[in-house]
Amino acid sequence: MSSSAPEQPVRGFRHASVLLDGAVDALIHDPAGAYLDGTFGRGGHSRAILERLAPEGRLLAIDRDPQAIAEAAAISDPRFAIERGDFARLGDFARHHELHGRLAGVLLDVGVSSPQLDDPERGFSFLRDGPLDMRMDPTRGESAAAWLARADEGEIARVFKAYGEERFARRLARAIVARRGERPFTRTADLAEVIKAAHPAWEKGKHPATRAFQALRIQVNGELEQLDAALAAALEALSPGGHLVVISFHSLEDRRVKRFIRDHVRGDTHLPRGVPLRDDQIQRRLEALGKARRPGAAEVEANPRARSAVMRAARKRY
Repeated sequence: MSSSAPEQPVRGFRHASVLLDGAVDALIHDPAGAYLDGTFGRGGHSRAILERLAPEGRLLAIDRDPQAIAEAAAISDPRFAIERGDFARLGDFARHHELHGRLAGVLLDVGVSSPQLDDPERGFSFLRDGPLDMRMDPTRGESAAAWLARADEGEIARVFKAYGEERFARRLARAIVARRGERPFTRTADLAEVIKAAHPAWEKGKHPATRAFQALRIQVNGELEQLDAALAAALEALSPGGHLVVISFHSLEDRRVKRFIRDHVRGDTHLPRGVPLRDDQIQRRLEALGKARRPGAAEVEANPRARSAVMRAARKRY
């Protein structure tokens, strides 16, 4: 499961794939087809997909987290393969496996997984102290600590506002820059305490560092840019009639998914208004498969992190 919902205290690492049955139902329309799971995580969706596939079906999974790659090694199935990397590169991976333009379905489960949140050493959590890292692939790129050490106040405020929708972005950024002048931020609990002390208006039931930590994670991992690239790549990698299924966990992600599907359902949105085209001349590459779906009460009760999940699905026309 990926999640951007407020964190919940846990005992050990627990993982539950959000909208598991609904996502697999929307994805699988040809059991003999080839499918791609863009975020293996701990394999909940991938294992459910394999259960639905015929002997000649195939599943290619992707994940940039080395722990997810290690988890995938436990799957001994000739129909299954996994690649390590960003799901924005799904087109390259599909070509490598000779599946580009032949995929019957692509599933994107966006965000951070529960095991990543629950492991303090990954640095995603403000509830459990750990190194201030936040990288989904801890072997590549810049950590949250390194970014906070070099970004100026304006840039920090911009990220908190744009990616966390934090009303007090400037105030929190000012407090962070003032404190790092004394000593750098290296631990999650330290950063959370500074944000907590500087935040003037706590939301009921939400830690005051929630939005800032979300924003930092999105910045460090380039999540929104990755999503935009993955959506475009998925459309090209699908075969005509192939299904695109996306599960997102906050409004920034869902707005992008909704807009992408809407634009390709309408077709030719890049053209100026008033351009004379017949209906059969409009390039509509997608058709929506129903309305957005959200987890039911029973799933939310069993897995509180699922409550913000939204699933959207579409079929490629050509």
